[in-house]
Amino acid sequence: MSKLPPLNTDTIWAILNDKVGDDIVNQLVWHYLGYRYDEASQSWDNSQVAADWQQAYPEPPDFIENRPPTVKLTRSIPKENKQLLKEKLGFKGYKIGEFTPRDTRRATAANWLLSYMVQNNLII
Repeated sequence: MSKLPPLNTDTIWAILNDKVGDDIVNQLVWHYLGYRYDEASQSWDNSQVAADWQQAYPEPPDFIENRPPTVKLTRSIPKENKQLLKEKLGFKGYKIGEFTPRDTRRATAANWLLSYMVQNNLII
């Protein structure tokens, strides 16, 4: 796995502004969900992943390419954290006609990561 950027608001903005690749976005979410790649066994260790994620996705899903895991990611964001991109970062969203499902999925990943930061006191 690639070296991941730090989990901070600069990284969240980089996701929203398409400054980091989809692979890094996925790897960030996988990491904070608890998935770890074991180089020795060449397999994924999901022992730190919540049971509902382990059951649905024994191996980490591609959140950018596939809608179902992104829907699950969206549903896992606490209601009070659904608008964090707007509330904490002032993100205005994408303009109608200028965004794709990929952009929406990247924004979902960014919001989930920001919610993780809030829940773990990594941001005020």
